[in-house]
Amino acid sequence: MAQLALLLRGINLTNRLIGSVFAWLSVGIVAVCFWVVVERYVFSSTRLWMQDLYVWLNGAMFTAVAGFALLREDHVRVDIFYRPARARTKAWADMIGTLVFLLPFSIVVFVYSLPFVERSWRYTEASSNIGGMPGLFVLKSFILVFAVLIGLQGVAMLCRSILVLGGRGDLVPAGYRYQTAEG
Repeated sequence: MAQLALLLRGINLTNRLIGSVFAWLSVGIVAVCFWVVVERYVFSSTRLWMQDLYVWLNGAMFTAVAGFALLREDHVRVDIFYRPARARTKAWADMIGTLVFLLPFSIVVFVYSLPFVERSWRYTEASSNIGGMPGLFVLKSFILVFAVLIGLQGVAMLCRSILVLGGRGDLVPAGYRYQTAEG
């Protein structure tokens, strides 16, 4: 059980670190978008690669922080039954949901996008817009990053569920314990 707790902490730390770093892309996205608007309306000029840049930064940010959002439970959840449930009930729900939905989804996304990303790297694909950004293949790689990070967080959710169901909820980090309506 101690190894599960260590794995849980390691995955949580990885997603927290990656999420915290990539969340800062939002500042870059706003700055680039602001400058594109200023260029267009104040200077009557535009650079197409900058228009690509803020869209690409947005895509990179949202795919890279998906595991972090899952860690923080920032995703949308219809929790009419989940929120007031006991910790063991939540652990069962998370375990079943992770095994039936999350991990298979991560695997399917990874497997089906791998040839797509590999082809993009082979061609060193760039923007289809004339004057657009080079390096679209790097952005497409974030599809694989997305699948790996949410898959890893799914493994962490499984570890947390196993610890709770095994009576070792004390090994779950304090910020990631199941909370009930009562506290």
